Amino acid sequence: MNTIASLARRLGRPGVVAAAVLLAVVVNLIIYAVGRGAGATYVFTAGGQSTHVEPLTLVGFTAVPLAVGLTAAVLLSRWWHWVIPVALVVAPVLALLSIPAMTLPSDLDTTGKIALALCHVTLAPISVAGLLAIRSLTQPAVPPLTAAP
Repeated sequence: MNTIASLARRLGRPGVVAAAVLLAVVVNLIIYAVGRGAGATYVFTAGGQSTHVEPLTLVGFTAVPLAVGLTAAVLLSRWWHWVIPVALVVAPVLALLSIPAMTLPSDLDTTGKIALALCHVTLAPISVAGLLAIRSLTQPAVPPLTAAP
C-alpha cells in the first residue's frame, strides 16, 4: 500500500482535508518568512491605498480555497466518480493561473512577488496529494500480490 493511501486511511476524509490545509499553511508561512528575511515588504497598492499582506491574510488565502476545494471534492466524489480526476487537473491549474491573475499585476516588490508566487505554486502539489489521498479512500483496497504455489 502506498504512503498516501495508508495515511489517508488513518486520517479519513476530514483528516485528509485538514492535513492538506495545515501543510499548505505551514509551508506558505515558511515561504513568507523567508521572503521577509530576503527583504520582501509585502506592500502593494489597492484602491489607491497602501496595503500590506499580513501573515493572517496569507493563511486565509491559503486555507480557505484549499479547504473549500478539497471538501467539495470529498462530497461530490461520493456521487460522481469523475470529480477527482477532473479536480486533479483543475486544482493545480487554478493554483498556477492565480499567479498571473493576482500576484504579477500587483506593485509588490520583486522579492515579495517571488515569495507570494511560490505560495501559489505550493498549492499545486499539495492539492494533488490531497486529492490522491481522497481518491484512495473512494477506491477499494487492492490486496497485495502473492506468489503462485
